[in-house]
Amino acid sequence: MLRRTFALGAGALLTLPGCTGASPLIAPDAPVDSDDAFIVELQERTFRWFWEQTPNDTGLTPDRWPTPSFCSIAAVGFALTSWGIGVERGWVTRAQALERTLNTLRFFRNARQGDAASGVIGHRGFFYHFLDARAGTRFERTELSSIDTTLLLGGMLFAGAYFDGDSADEREVRLLADEIYARVEWTWMRPRAPLVSMGWHPENGGAFIAYDWDQYNEAALLYVLALGSPTHALPDRAWEAWTARFERQWGVHWGQEHLHFPPTLAAHYSPTWIDFRGIQDAYMRGKGIDYFENNRRAAYAQQAYAIANPGGFRDYGARIFGLTACDGPGDFVLEVDGRRREFFSYSARGPGDRDDGTLSPWAVGGSIPFAPEITIPALKEIRNRYGEGVYTRYGFLDSFNPTLTDTSVRLQHGRIVPNVGWVDGDYLGIDQGPIVCMIENWRSGLIWNVMRRSPHIRRGLERAGFTGGWLAG
Repeated sequence: MLRRTFALGAGALLTLPGCTGASPLIAPDAPVDSDDAFIVELQERTFRWFWEQTPNDTGLTPDRWPTPSFCSIAAVGFALTSWGIGVERGWVTRAQALERTLNTLRFFRNARQGDAASGVIGHRGFFYHFLDARAGTRFERTELSSIDTTLLLGGMLFAGAYFDGDSADEREVRLLADEIYARVEWTWMRPRAPLVSMGWHPENGGAFIAYDWDQYNEAALLYVLALGSPTHALPDRAWEAWTARFERQWGVHWGQEHLHFPPTLAAHYSPTWIDFRGIQDAYMRGKGIDYFENNRRAAYAQQAYAIANPGGFRDYGARIFGLTACDGPGDFVLEVDGRRREFFSYSARGPGDRDDGTLSPWAVGGSIPFAPEITIPALKEIRNRYGEGVYTRYGFLDSFNPTLTDTSVRLQHGRIVPNVGWVDGDYLGIDQGPIVCMIENWRSGLIWNVMRRSPHIRRGLERAGFTGGWLAG
């Protein structure tokens, strides 16, 4: 059986069986150093975005900045996770991180829930996708979101496992994290059981969104937490029902045989909190790999797509790639270099899927643990080639598009920067999060190691049928 061994950072090595994907397309110029000065700086700059833009008293991290915005509960989950990173890296003290964490958990614990259309933070334990930045109540007509609640819970459960001291405040963090998690009624959010709905709206007596989490995507953590719930757990067959739909996404995509989801976010959100190295469910046992290896192949497929560049976009190549959900210039059609181009505003982009030439550094940064040998050189190339046009106070701006250089176009986001092209004007919390968190998972394994101690994560993985690796310990 073929085996592939590759570095994970911090001196760790992982060997996986059954790796049948293509060989790396671009070998690293030199060994990748987990203490590389650029990576350290990028991680701290990104952390500072969360620390400086999140209110200390409520923890309501904004969806984006500097454009004024509502709070994103998923961004709060990444912020809560970032506080532990800041402590370990010496950027903030443990007391400072503990204060912010407690304030956030108390706010979400005590905020009003109910089926009203306004004035509440959530319903049946779930939280609304976006919250008013000041009041912390539902923003306009946003949905009660199952996936964004999941990402928020990821941060809360990390906090509960990280703050393991005997002080009254650290004990309260653990109690609040467990209480908020236990309130979530997963069994209610499944009108088409056993799959989980994407969300619910309270209008007109209440109605579930007509779509479920029914394909390979970012929902792994959702199903793990729903299966691991001590109070409202899904039945065992829920994970099997989800993975039973994966086969239509399996195949050779851009030279890599893997489970394919065009935007890279599937490789970033759940793996922020779950260490998939060496553990397998029934689906991946049948493929002879694990989800970590699948994510490595997805990173190489992104690079291969950029090298092939079937759309003929500017600057795509071995060190300029990264397609995922991100901001874009706007929704319009324009002729560029004699070709009709359709551009999009915020959209989920992927190889051959709504590709309009817009690239996002977070698509690359979130994949650092899986393929540091290609992602770190790519991030350096983006910074070196485009400079302060894309890399500023808090690291990389959300996205850029070298193909769009027409200054006469009316843009929905961002601006045209000379010698770069279109560049977004904002940082997005759900895109900053995977950069700071996945860099840390590569450098030290902090989040993965902490989350291994969570009984809820272990219980959910075991009920989903995962075995081997660290679960066997």
